[in-house]
Amino acid sequence: MFEIKDEFYWKGKPVKIISGSIHYFRVVPEYWKDRLIKLKAMGCNTVETYVPWNSHEPKEGAFTFEGQADLAGFIRTAEALDLFVILRPSPYICAEWEFGGLPGWLLKDKNMRLRTNYGPFIEKVATYFERLFKEVVDLQCTHGGPIIMMQVENEYGSYGNDKAYLKELVRLMKGNGVDVPLVTSDGTWLDMLENGTIIEDALPTVNFGSNPKDHFQILQDFVQKPMPLMVMEFWNGWFTAWGDSEFKKTIATEQAGYVEDILKMGHINFYMFHGGTQFGFYNGSNYYDELTPDVTSYDYDAPLTEWGEITDKYRAFREVIKNYSTGPLPDLPEPVVLKSYGSLSVSEQTSLFDNLQNLSLGVKSPYTLSMEEVDQSTGYIVYQHDLGKKRHIDDFRLVGANDRATVYVNRKHLFTQYDKEIGEKETFELQEDSNQLSILVENMGRVNYGPRMPHQRKGIVDGVYVNGAFRSEWIHYPLPLDSIKDVDYSRPYEEGEPGFHKFSFTIDEIHDTFVDMSGWGKGCVFINGFNLGRFWDKGPQYKLYLPAPLLKEGSNVLVVFETEGKVKTDVSLTNEPPYSFNNERI
Repeated sequence: MFEIKDEFYWKGKPVKIISGSIHYFRVVPEYWKDRLIKLKAMGCNTVETYVPWNSHEPKEGAFTFEGQADLAGFIRTAEALDLFVILRPSPYICAEWEFGGLPGWLLKDKNMRLRTNYGPFIEKVATYFERLFKEVVDLQCTHGGPIIMMQVENEYGSYGNDKAYLKELVRLMKGNGVDVPLVTSDGTWLDMLENGTIIEDALPTVNFGSNPKDHFQILQDFVQKPMPLMVMEFWNGWFTAWGDSEFKKTIATEQAGYVEDILKMGHINFYMFHGGTQFGFYNGSNYYDELTPDVTSYDYDAPLTEWGEITDKYRAFREVIKNYSTGPLPDLPEPVVLKSYGSLSVSEQTSLFDNLQNLSLGVKSPYTLSMEEVDQSTGYIVYQHDLGKKRHIDDFRLVGANDRATVYVNRKHLFTQYDKEIGEKETFELQEDSNQLSILVENMGRVNYGPRMPHQRKGIVDGVYVNGAFRSEWIHYPLPLDSIKDVDYSRPYEEGEPGFHKFSFTIDEIHDTFVDMSGWGKGCVFINGFNLGRFWDKGPQYKLYLPAPLLKEGSNVLVVFETEGKVKTDVSLTNEPPYSFNNERI
């Protein structure tokens, strides 16, 4: 079977692992087979995937393993194509995914200590693992399945050094039937390796994007014994954030040279082979000097584009890999068919504020509650409050709010604060005898990496400070927008307000396309009720990928939820991607 000794062995013979990352949760299930076939055609014999906890337990105790969350179905698809599988079922995955895969509801415990041996955190992990591993235990190679390795945590050395926590994860995994070899993955800074490895329990692997010889030497010097050298994440591309000047890219020929060096010395997992899409509100964020939420596309400048097209990078990697393959590689796949459906005209519109009560059950509280406190993880939340009589507001502050807050009085926009601006003092006049305050707060994606992870409660955490005092008596309207079926378009639409814009159209054939949101402000797009993800005129992404399986022959409905009042009367479905293969904006 699969063994780790001085090298990797399969049925007693050395085997070179050539793997690529495909995240099943970023690809519609109808395309899993297509992407895996293309992985194999590049020369890979293995697919690797993370497992995001928040996708499988979006609300505590409510598990889902169906549709896009059908982990076992994805693994069986890989098995049918004779691919090995590396599974990374950590509580934490990073992955530029919302909260690094951790469920937001963990933060309902105000004492929560994430990614440590803190008892309440371990209890939640244990409950999740008990359910998760029922899906995959029988798919291990020790049971005749394709899973050859599983990872313990993820890049833990760049977060903590709680070895008792890592040991507890190993115990939980084995207690739930995991019996394939275990691995860890970390950067090659000495502290990262010291913090994140448990050599007696798991094979250390490393992550890097250049200079393989140097990184492998550091790993070898650290371990000081014969072992297979593997890069668990070879970063052949990079992710892009809202506000970047362009999509991130790397040079294909340079990356192919690194692949050659890696395969001469050891084993590889391409991160990413195919990035896919941050559907819904599942994009993560980073925070160094400022909040940088990731765009909806997770193309990652990977060998296979977001929409499944092979690139020059794919061809360059394939030329290298064929020299390490045990046989001829499959033929190259056919080009992807993209279709333009033309311009769509808006058919119905309605304002958010006129739909709050049919979209959300209002939660009353004397003080502001965070999203987590009202059992919400992602999306938006509206806070409403009676601000009182006509007067001058000399000191208005949002205290402890995240991430983007837009303030209205009597439904008229006053100001928007984002990231570091939140908490700045604002002044304005109340001109009516009664004044309703509405605050629309958006979770832009919880930070997925680094020391700010414990501080990711969303909404208004502490309160609203007005003329020297915190205000009390609030109604909260959670808007995760898991469903928009209750939007009532018979209710009025007011220009300048957040609103829903409906486009109905009919098609007679189904192909991949892109929704061009140029000229619109900020929000998200739904196709037949499915949330494609965010758009923002901040760029650099102005078009959203719309996979064909989300369309229907006949009648379709596209809905734009827009928050800035910057709208048009049309959108277009185009066959032109957001960028060309060398990442130039089209």
